Amino acid sequence: PTIKVTQGGDAMPRKVAIVGVAQTKHGVISGSNVREMVYDVTQAVLENTGLRPPDIDTVVTSSSDYWQGISCSNSFYFEAAASYLKDSSKAEEDSALGFIYAYMRVLSGHHDTALVVGVTKGSEIPSSLTLTNLYADPFFQRPVGLEDLSSSALQAKLYLERYGVTEEQCAQVVVKNLGNARLNPYAHRKQKLSVDDVMKSKAMASPIKELDCAPASDGACALILASEERANKITDKPAWIKGVGWSSDEYYVGDRDLLDGSLERAARMAYRQAGITQPHREINVAEVCEPFSFQELLWCEHLGLFPPGGAGHAVERGVTALGGKLPVNPSGGVLSTNPFVARGAIRIAEAALQVMGKAGKHQVDEANTALAHSVHGLAGQLHSVV
Repeated sequence: PTIKVTQGGDAMPRKVAIVGVAQTKHGVISGSNVREMVYDVTQAVLENTGLRPPDIDTVVTSSSDYWQGISCSNSFYFEAAASYLKDSSKAEEDSALGFIYAYMRVLSGHHDTALVVGVTKGSEIPSSLTLTNLYADPFFQRPVGLEDLSSSALQAKLYLERYGVTEEQCAQVVVKNLGNARLNPYAHRKQKLSVDDVMKSKAMASPIKELDCAPASDGACALILASEERANKITDKPAWIKGVGWSSDEYYVGDRDLLDGSLERAARMAYRQAGITQPHREINVAEVCEPFSFQELLWCEHLGLFPPGGAGHAVERGVTALGGKLPVNPSGGVLSTNPFVARGAIRIAEAALQVMGKAGKHQVDEANTALAHSVHGLAGQLHSVV
């Protein structure tokens, strides 16, 4: 349904668009701290859109006290995000949720423009295994060492056994995504690999191998959202936001069916708003958050892009390749670039660039409808879809 707001006593539909995006060049950014990274992408997105700080009505940033190493992490960089004397907020941990919050702020009619910024400096903090272990409850799951890798390995094992998906099909995701990343100037990890290279990489937690895992990256991403009236003045090719959805599953990993999580609910919410009834036909390109290679396959199935157990065969046939029928992660995805908190915003930014025709060498032909997805929590506890 169209959300309506009242302006001057008249009910009218309100449309919101992404009008500009900016990213750092991801990797190990040794010469800049978090504040400087936030400033760089904020300055870049303002320059790209021809806007100045006073033109931004509200700011939503995403960072993490855990992943930044200080409490009230936004206080360190907030003014660098053009937020001085602004109606501003922080969405902890998942920048895709921060984006959705900013979208609703503009959709409400209270603001006409919004800036969203996500940031993480993975090179200056403990490993993801240490930090995601803190997501587990302190009494039962944390002491046994449950974290992102081990919980995802349980999920991968179940997925491969239930649907007959092979480790080689998962490895093909790595080959595809790191190959796509070679066309993306912002990507962190870029490699020309074979399936055999992935299969021979170091075992991490069966059946997950080292190359199946996303790296730890430094990086920041900024997006500007605008109401229809402002958007049409800023750019002649806005990326209109048609629908959003989010859903969270049970906290305890043992209370969940790891192959029947909350993503389908989040996708249905977004599709209903966007009027999409056949996602596998109506979506032209997808940016899917895949911290582990098998998750690209699993999430694509939960998004309705392929039937259960069918994504592995799709990647083998080249359906999800850059030149395929339904390209998935033409940017290289999270397997290529993983500044943890910023990765959801990056998926949305890359999807917007595809629709705007500004994705450069990894541009997909006729990308009129793009999907962006983000995941957070152990084994996909929380999902966001745009």
